[in-house]
Amino acid sequence: MKETIKKILKKIGLYEKVKYQVKDKKKISKKYVFEDRKKDYKKVCFILAGYKDFVYDQVFGRIKEFIPKDVEVCILSSGKYSDLLSKIAKDNDWSYLSTSINNVSLIQNVANKVFDKAEYIYKLDEDVFVTKNYFDMLYKTYKECEENGEYKVGFVAPTIPINGFGHMLILKRFNLEKTYEKMFEKPLYAAGADRMIENNPDVAKFMWGYEDYLPNIDEISNTLSKDKFEYVVCPIRFSIGAILYKRELWEEMGMFDVSKGSGLGLDEENICSLAIKKSYAMIVSKNTAVGHLSFGTQNGPMKEYFENNKEVFNIHKVK
Repeated sequence: MKETIKKILKKIGLYEKVKYQVKDKKKISKKYVFEDRKKDYKKVCFILAGYKDFVYDQVFGRIKEFIPKDVEVCILSSGKYSDLLSKIAKDNDWSYLSTSINNVSLIQNVANKVFDKAEYIYKLDEDVFVTKNYFDMLYKTYKECEENGEYKVGFVAPTIPINGFGHMLILKRFNLEKTYEKMFEKPLYAAGADRMIENNPDVAKFMWGYEDYLPNIDEISNTLSKDKFEYVVCPIRFSIGAILYKRELWEEMGMFDVSKGSGLGLDEENICSLAIKKSYAMIVSKNTAVGHLSFGTQNGPMKEYFENNKEVFNIHKVK
């Protein structure tokens, strides 16, 4: 019987459409809690959180300090409901969304569906420390590239020191390439667990200003903001802990794929793959920076470093 229905649908040209709709149902969920403080703004910031509560004072303190008035916020927690995150959202008049299924792609699909008026989506991971001009500069860069550039924009990201692409921009800007090579390894535009930028906690500390090779993240971003306006295209897989993309990109990819388990990294694979397949550029602003705490094997030592050096991660006022 199933085969007969399939043949009939194919004959009248509906099979592919039905198959697409059935597939989409697996990418969305009705099992979620949404604490609705939506403003229906054109811009929204989704913050994926729930698993590194030790950074919340600094991370959400920065969001509160630097979020523009035309950007609304929704905290997302995948696979758990957090009383703490709910309170943070309520105290700041932000929305809060939690799903019973722990899958980061799924919850982002739900969030995009719920915030259906948002055209521009800022996506942040919970261990990303934003800086003063992050939001405005990413939007400015997106519009400038879209209106006057030579690329179709896939997404725009800031310069991130602990990032396979971004660390090279930082090392070049602050003349630290030789120092880095002497202390660690030859710097390359390369991401992956085999690179020290993603596996060595001493590199993470170095990028956070340990022994003063680099200034704090606020000073780094302030320095970049005073440089001439410039962006570059990332030619390698980009770690999407902090990006700005348009709703239409998410719609074109048919939402993020949802796999079994947490799906960690699948959203990144989806958006980077789409960029390559459809000739969308992955744009990195050279005029703003944000801090990323750490990757994988760096996480344990960097949690300890964070807890013993919180002043490093606090907001530093810059002129």
